[in-house]
Amino acid sequence: MYLKEAVNQGGEIISTEPRINDRIRVPQVRLIGYSGEQVGVVDIDTALKMADEVGLDLVEIAPEAQPPVCKVMDFGKYKYEIAQKAREARQNQTHIVVKEMRLRPKIEPHDYETKKTHIERFLKGGDKVKVTIQFRGREQARPEIGYRLLMKLAEELSEVAFVEFAPKQEGRNMTMVLGTSIKKGQSVSQQKAAKTASRKKEVEAVPEV
Repeated sequence: MYLKEAVNQGGEIISTEPRINDRIRVPQVRLIGYSGEQVGVVDIDTALKMADEVGLDLVEIAPEAQPPVCKVMDFGKYKYEIAQKAREARQNQTHIVVKEMRLRPKIEPHDYETKKTHIERFLKGGDKVKVTIQFRGREQARPEIGYRLLMKLAEELSEVAFVEFAPKQEGRNMTMVLGTSIKKGQSVSQQKAAKTASRKKEVEAVPEV
């Protein structure tokens, strides 16, 4: 059985997996049997013999304990299960991207609708959107115009978004971050169906008077 190895800063080769069988070089271990029973503290030879009798491995699962904790198990199966769990965790990870959209305080209605459509598409795709209002010249003296524009946008997109970071002015810019209520890879129709089903369960759970 070969173990994965890594090199530390001192150039020493170290194992990145648990020690097993004769690689466990301590006089005593706290042993857990194959079925999970607590055997107790035994010498290493006894532990190795018990593992060998059932055709399994002795695996060190808590090397920092005193004495180290070892368990009798099928190490090959154990590694496979760990790899499967890691693979499933990676598949379930959502990679949320923060998109950015820039607006002007006195944006034309047509441009506003176009940019709102782009923002909505980003949100429906499961991404966050940072919306930035850019002030120029005398516009900086009227920040309330930018604020009202951002809040109007947030209200019109409330079906698919929520305000994660409220509008904040920094220098010539005012920014707001919209979080998405759409999970990555899930369509709006699926979201609505899930919400409808949830509301239906809540109604059914209310006892009749």
